Amino acid sequence: MKTLSNLRNIGISAHIDSGKTTLSERILFYAGRIHRINEVKGDGAGATMDYMELEKERGITITSAATTVEWNDKQINLIDTPGHVDFTVEVERSLRVLDGAILVLCAVGGVQSQSITVDRQMKRYQVPRLAFINKMDRTGANPAAVIEQLETKLDIEAVPMQIPIGAESNFAGVIDLIAMKAIYFDGDNGEDVRTEEIPEHLRPSAEHARVGMLETLSLYSDELMELLLDEQSVPEEMIHDVVRRATIAQEITPVFLGTAYRNKGVQPLLDAVCRYLPSPLDRTVTARNLQNEGADQVLAVDPDAPLVAMAFKIVDEPFGQVTYTRIYQGTLRKGEFYKNARIGKTQRFSRILRMHANEREDMDAAGPGEIVAVMGIDCASGDTYCSDEVKLSLESIYVPDPVISLAVTAAKRQDGDKLAKALQRFRREDPTFHVATDRETNEVIISGMGELHLEIYTERIKREYKVDVVVGAPKVSYREAPTIAVEYNYKHKKQTGGSGQYAHIRGTLSPLAREESTEPYIFEDNITGGRIPAEYIPSVDKGFQAARLKGPLGGYEIVGVKMTLDDGGYHEVDSSDLAFQICAQDCFRETFLKAKPVLLEPIMKVEVEVPTEFRGSVTGDLASRRGMVTSADLRGTDTVVVAEVPLANMFGYSTDLRSMTQGKGTFSMEFLEYRRVPQAIQDEVVARQKAEMAKR
Repeated sequence: MKTLSNLRNIGISAHIDSGKTTLSERILFYAGRIHRINEVKGDGAGATMDYMELEKERGITITSAATTVEWNDKQINLIDTPGHVDFTVEVERSLRVLDGAILVLCAVGGVQSQSITVDRQMKRYQVPRLAFINKMDRTGANPAAVIEQLETKLDIEAVPMQIPIGAESNFAGVIDLIAMKAIYFDGDNGEDVRTEEIPEHLRPSAEHARVGMLETLSLYSDELMELLLDEQSVPEEMIHDVVRRATIAQEITPVFLGTAYRNKGVQPLLDAVCRYLPSPLDRTVTARNLQNEGADQVLAVDPDAPLVAMAFKIVDEPFGQVTYTRIYQGTLRKGEFYKNARIGKTQRFSRILRMHANEREDMDAAGPGEIVAVMGIDCASGDTYCSDEVKLSLESIYVPDPVISLAVTAAKRQDGDKLAKALQRFRREDPTFHVATDRETNEVIISGMGELHLEIYTERIKREYKVDVVVGAPKVSYREAPTIAVEYNYKHKKQTGGSGQYAHIRGTLSPLAREESTEPYIFEDNITGGRIPAEYIPSVDKGFQAARLKGPLGGYEIVGVKMTLDDGGYHEVDSSDLAFQICAQDCFRETFLKAKPVLLEPIMKVEVEVPTEFRGSVTGDLASRRGMVTSADLRGTDTVVVAEVPLANMFGYSTDLRSMTQGKGTFSMEFLEYRRVPQAIQDEVVARQKAEMAKR
């Protein structure tokens, strides 16, 4: 168990351009994993963790990359995740299997839109975190404001463990408030950590900050509070112990400072990862016992127990599928057979690999707490593998619905098979990437989380599969919904010689209030006295669900609907499963049109950061896109505008923003919710959709 207590599984997550990958590069360098620092942009080589060509070219992280480093006798399994909301599933599935995380924040930008999303994901999977305020050397760096935003915007207890020595271009190092020492970073790459006494002019502010830190920590330790009340000195080890316990319990978030690009503050952050973030032994993980009616069972972090592991990420490569796996219980051995709990099939794990970005080394076995890649298995993201003697299933990964679609076709007919192969691969790898065929036009439709998401995949098809792709105009994933309740009484009767078809159903179609359910559809069975035989009830539900997938307004999916079945009738000879399915489908289509249906559209939360002089033109432009500005805050010389804008009006916004702000504006957006489309716009969308269908 000694080695398990020395294991840390952590992820690095943040808003776009907060410096996650730059920080990862420094961690690899200081831990001796690499011997030369590569920058995300600028030197051509690209950062180690951004190993895809597209990542190097664009200077962004597209896929999460895993590696392992050693620091202070601790093994750290590190995952660097993307910041763009379009690749949010990479963050989602990484946090699902990690024990701790570093939330990176820009000292100027502070808590931004994607920081809020990442915080929500960390809370969903109850992942303890440290906060690292990066870019302390930037003009306008204000760590105090960032800490205040952590508390007000993310509702977390942020506890500063350091204060800065200097700021902006004069940022020289940090003061450790526990050891009460000044820490400087010397050498060409900040590799020489120098500890000195605190400069006299900073001592009063350091002592004040330390008192504030201890007062906050005393809320989580009676022993520490007693020492403070008695005005006695507090031992360093006690402070470390309280910080560790409160961090693992997710009661506090320790805050550290630095600038990864200028090589300052990274080593103390690594010390904190080892000291405060949990090992696999500190986390309680439960799985559903499928042999015991789905009751929760706590997993034992024991190498000798039956294996329980989760496949959380899939990458299809030319020589086979690589499956990233987190082992929770037992030992995974090369060449052994393990059962997939979802499909009940046993599969052989032919190779076990330890990953370092795109490099790999073979292993014979891996124990609990390890994150490894395996080969030889065929599965989906979120599948649980276990030994034959147990049947356990781990909670799967939350996958958001796609909000944007494109039609894609191969420019040359002979490339059709290659395109199909590429789409099949990407669909397996990324649960937020959907592929469907339009039944009426036979067009292949790809759907995803945003323009960038689909743009990256079409670019990868061109590069990796050498297929020229013709891309149709982006389409918004609208939804249809009823607004009033309507009763139905529908009879399906067909006689064509021999046995006919007969089904009769009565009930109500009603709209679902958002607070009632997050489900798009609910079926309620109120049949009593065998008015409809029990074996036909699922057929009615099946028919309703089939009709729901294509609404009468524009062929969009129907959501927010409750179907109540109260009465009906059947025929001894003519009733069948098919008859009730057809009856339910026809009934749904007819009744839905009477329920005053409306279109719903995806609304995006948009955050735009621009020099203050462009604020007026940016807010005016957002208003012209049917946007509603919810806030506009000053951050130094910039203004951050937050607005809620329909996705349909955001296509091509990056180009418009650049021309509007002389290339100085940046923006990010994420899906917020579905809202009703104004009647005039709805009429336009429906008319356009009908015209398209008429052409077909």
